[in-house]
Amino acid sequence: MDDAQALLQLDNQLCFKLYAASRAVTRAYKPMLDELGLTYPQYLVMLVLWEWQGAPPAQPTVKALGERLRLDSGTLTPLLKRLEQLDLVQRRRSSVDEREVHLCLSAAGQQLRERVLPLKGRLLCDLGVDLGELDGLRQNLDVLLGRLSA
Repeated sequence: MDDAQALLQLDNQLCFKLYAASRAVTRAYKPMLDELGLTYPQYLVMLVLWEWQGAPPAQPTVKALGERLRLDSGTLTPLLKRLEQLDLVQRRRSSVDEREVHLCLSAAGQQLRERVLPLKGRLLCDLGVDLGELDGLRQNLDVLLGRLSA
């Protein structure tokens, strides 16, 4: 097989490896998320809101959340609506600009964070993950995302 043919082999495609890895990670998280009563996208929203508890942006809005997660409001709105129904998140329209929706965690949303830490530790342990390798992979993906976003 020549180099040109090798470029078109599925196993040589970075996009496929990222796609397959993403699906595998989501599957690995499923038992933990089932215990929490969350879907993977809902979990990502909660991660950002927990992060914001320690260092909130100037405007903790749906727009800021979308920018952080790289999702549009059409994708976020149903996620936030469901998290609000689960009493984990509160949404409030700005009194200054009605188009702006501010977000905060409910008491239950704050408490859920404490349940995540031991589950996440167990997940990593069960997978036998080397934390150093994960850090290297995360750094490489940050570089790739930066290049693709530029």
